[in-house]
Amino acid sequence: MTKAAHYLPARYYALLGARLYDMGVDVAGLLRDAQVKPEVLQAADGQLTAEQVDILVRLAAQRTQRSDLGFELGRQIKLSAHDILGYAMLSAQTLDMALRLVARYFSLITPTYSMQYRSHASHVEVSVRPSLPLTAEVLSFHQETIAVAYYETVKILLAGVPPSCSIYLSIDAPPHAERYRELSAATVHFGQTGLPGARIILGKDLVDRPLAMADQNTVRMAEARCAEMLNNIVNRSSLSDWAYMMLREAADGQPSLEELASILNLSSRTLERRLFLQGTKFRDIARRARHETACALIKSGRLNITQIAYHLGYTDAANFTRAFRREAGMSPNEYRKQS
Repeated sequence: MTKAAHYLPARYYALLGARLYDMGVDVAGLLRDAQVKPEVLQAADGQLTAEQVDILVRLAAQRTQRSDLGFELGRQIKLSAHDILGYAMLSAQTLDMALRLVARYFSLITPTYSMQYRSHASHVEVSVRPSLPLTAEVLSFHQETIAVAYYETVKILLAGVPPSCSIYLSIDAPPHAERYRELSAATVHFGQTGLPGARIILGKDLVDRPLAMADQNTVRMAEARCAEMLNNIVNRSSLSDWAYMMLREAADGQPSLEELASILNLSSRTLERRLFLQGTKFRDIARRARHETACALIKSGRLNITQIAYHLGYTDAANFTRAFRREAGMSPNEYRKQS
């Protein structure tokens, strides 16, 4: 089955290119090697494929020898970069309304992640989860970009006041973790367990604040345009690749079919049916992801067999050993000796 290409707005990577140029990188050569046309990067409606973005991010990291490019890009993104959605956010009556608009139309910013916004009695919680299959390097890059850009966006909407918030990232603390001190009012937590992605917690008193440029008519006009643009986005293609990535990157046991379906706002039956139409089943994807994760953990030598079993969600080492033997034809200890 032929996979449909995933397209991402090029304007954000134009910002990355400008920052790389300031660092002294040969951006023209970088774009050439990533097979990205400069005119596409600069076009207001330019789009890059997910594969182009993957290559661009990897080459940029290699040529700068820097781990903080996702953080850097997040600092560069302003409301104007979000086109009509940024205009709608700026015109919202309250911060709460602006953040709800972001969550509703987040696919216009990037189809690589989905965003959920939940309001509680004392706080609101924003969750971003991958909605397309990504390499581990690009997954980390975008996670940092989104978290940092979100903080900076809220700061702009609050007329420059740093927002007090808690940020939870599933990635391990990167080499540049100290840079997160630049988000002066945020408390940042790395290596959070569960599904890959990020959570941001903001106080209810903060999001209820009115915004200075509130204009209800402008919001209605801008939101209608956002809805029209959202309808034109190409449907997600390989759900099987995405499901495998989510299962592969999850920590402390694998997410259920129901958990993955909720991220995409689908019922578990609908997700299972779409996977079937792509020639696979959730059970088979989960088994493959669990086995490949087990192989990687065994090879690394960091954990003993019992620890690996618990990490993968097994109740004990014996169950894990039996399951591993069915897949590999040998025990975990035998596999470790051969690795």
